[in-house]
Amino acid sequence: MTRVKIPDAELVITAMRSQGAGGQNVNKVASAIHLRFDIAGSPSLSEAHKARLLALADQRITRDGVLVIKAQAHRSQDLNRAEAIERLQALVDSVARAPRARLATRPTAASRRRRLEDKSQRGEVKALRRKAHDD
Repeated sequence: MTRVKIPDAELVITAMRSQGAGGQNVNKVASAIHLRFDIAGSPSLSEAHKARLLALADQRITRDGVLVIKAQAHRSQDLNRAEAIERLQALVDSVARAPRARLATRPTAASRRRRLEDKSQRGEVKALRRKAHDD
């Protein structure tokens, strides 16, 4: 399995002010990173990769097929940029291999027998709850 490398030219990285802790710099330094990656328009991904990425139930993927990753854990812009790119690479790697097709299997004879025994036992329990008839 070859690892798909996303070129920097396909990424749109913008810096913005981070939320949370930051000391004196919190209102002055743009250390948070917004990374935008257009999945549908990416020439470096195969069609299968694109389809599996777009099929993910991930709230970071917009309706237009753009993945938006926000990194703001660090006070350094470089560390946040590296983390955002790492998270993008991890997401792309997670869909690199196609999921194995499930093979349909049949229940074993023992499991069918146990199921029928449980059904009959359950029926007996319910039958005992009924009112008795006068015959």
